[in-house]
Amino acid sequence: MRTTPSSGSSRRKLISAAAVSAALLTAATGTVAVAQEPAARAAAVPAALTEAAPGTPAERLIVGYKSGAAEAKSNKAAAADAEAKGQEAGEDVDFQRRLGTGAALVDLGAKATRTDVADVVAEFKADPQVSYVVPDRLNTPQADPNDTEYAKQWDLFESTAGMNVPGAWSTATGTGVTVAVIDTGYVAHTDLAANIVAGYDFISDTAVSVDGNGRDSNPADPGDYYAANECGTGIPASNSSWHGTHVAGTIAAVTNNSKGVAGIAYGAKISPVRVLGKCGGYDSDIIDAITWASGGTVSGVPANTNVAKVINMSLGGDGACTSATQTAINAAVNRGTTIAVAAGNDNENVSGHSPGNCSNIISVAATNRTGAKASYSNYGSLVDISAPGGQTSTGTANGILSTLNSGASTPSSESYAYYQGTSMATPHIAGLVALVKSANSSLTPAQIETAIKNNARALPGACSGGCGAGLADAAKTVAAVSGGTTTGTTFSSSTAVSVPDNGSAIESSIAVSGRTGNAPTTLQVGVDITHTYRGDLVISLVAPDGTVYSLKAASSSDSADNVNTTYTVDASAETANGTWKLRVQDTAAQDTGTLNSWKLTF
Repeated sequence: MRTTPSSGSSRRKLISAAAVSAALLTAATGTVAVAQEPAARAAAVPAALTEAAPGTPAERLIVGYKSGAAEAKSNKAAAADAEAKGQEAGEDVDFQRRLGTGAALVDLGAKATRTDVADVVAEFKADPQVSYVVPDRLNTPQADPNDTEYAKQWDLFESTAGMNVPGAWSTATGTGVTVAVIDTGYVAHTDLAANIVAGYDFISDTAVSVDGNGRDSNPADPGDYYAANECGTGIPASNSSWHGTHVAGTIAAVTNNSKGVAGIAYGAKISPVRVLGKCGGYDSDIIDAITWASGGTVSGVPANTNVAKVINMSLGGDGACTSATQTAINAAVNRGTTIAVAAGNDNENVSGHSPGNCSNIISVAATNRTGAKASYSNYGSLVDISAPGGQTSTGTANGILSTLNSGASTPSSESYAYYQGTSMATPHIAGLVALVKSANSSLTPAQIETAIKNNARALPGACSGGCGAGLADAAKTVAAVSGGTTTGTTFSSSTAVSVPDNGSAIESSIAVSGRTGNAPTTLQVGVDITHTYRGDLVISLVAPDGTVYSLKAASSSDSADNVNTTYTVDASAETANGTWKLRVQDTAAQDTGTLNSWKLTF
């Protein structure tokens, strides 16, 4: 179980005035309705709201208040409310601090049972001024280390399963972009040092930080080793991972320096933001790190002078994306920061793993050296993209090579090592985001995500369950956003739309973004329509400015069914970016149909 620094006093079970009143009423009337009401409320609290990790009761809660509530603005009011809620639940509840999103962090102590936590959660949930209450969950690094000695960065260069990174470097190297690596911090490495800028240590608990203090401006990684059972019963001992340094090297290791490895965005800068220590790290620290890294304000923390336009989070835990975490993510994206997150290493649907299941992020699955989904990688409809994460097998080393340290516990000499995991896949995407942002600084996070997904290539290997848009392709994506050769870039819509019999025209839209300049003279429009008499159909393409291009006229002599073809349009007079529409109308009676899908290939 996670331990927190001693507060100097033991937790005590409180008897609330409400409980006394209920007991008296029970004795006087023989009814138990009043006495059981709080217990019934607590019993209805889902287990996920009571745990910091599976099987581990939460020691702290994150409470979001509605904007008009006094507790949303006043620490004194939030503290009083926490104490009152604790009294009602019969627990000690203490206000700890205000998070960067405005939510309150409250402490229940190290000895709280799941029932105790449920009692307190029920009290907060019953308050109409509370917007949400969620556990301060424990997150862990999403990587499996290995120590093999394969000497090539296949993940960058190989034509089958690599990400085609060198093809992007003639256009962009990440110059002018800062990437925040929210992770274990940074251990000094000469193959990274020139690209490191100031970060911050957001770990508030000394039991987690193991550096002898709480939050400060030094994000150095002292090591995250732990003994057997120290992080939970049955969990074996582990050496220090130097996880954040490995992730940082994939993104921006110094390149063309005659040593070590090449970073994907070697012109970018890395801001190490420390949130993971011994046994992991809590949502509350991660939320503040997201806020600060993206340029938001966190109480007690100096303003960030290296605001990141890219955040890498190679971390995760179990459960749904909480309102607390989603609020921080949304605010960061609104400030213009793109966030790449590991899908997780449980070979399960990412829907059950946060923050890889949050909205407004790029959720990254991992592939192996054949281009198939790595056996450990999470999957599902919430995955946005896949990238090399590596996978080892007997006698071979097919992991991801990056910067590391040789120390088993505390820092020793710098080194390189192969790791595997969605933690290793995610910095490939963060690095690609930096390349894209460097190539076209005006792009929004949504446009960057769209460009990466639209320019991915089909996964070379198998994926059961969903691996997003495919394997990311750096060269193709950077070319698409910078006005280079973009032939083959496809935007599509697979939303089915019914075509009414002899009725009004229907329209389906595709939003095109990440392009530069005008559409080509040979814009390809692929159309798939099911219809029992296609001669009735009139099909048109509508450009973003409203210009209509005729693709197919009605023809009484065409009695065949269905339309499954590609039309070519000279759209060079049209700006490529914007909302394009396919317009379909049935002009005669007796036949209906469905627009199944359509696509634009530039």
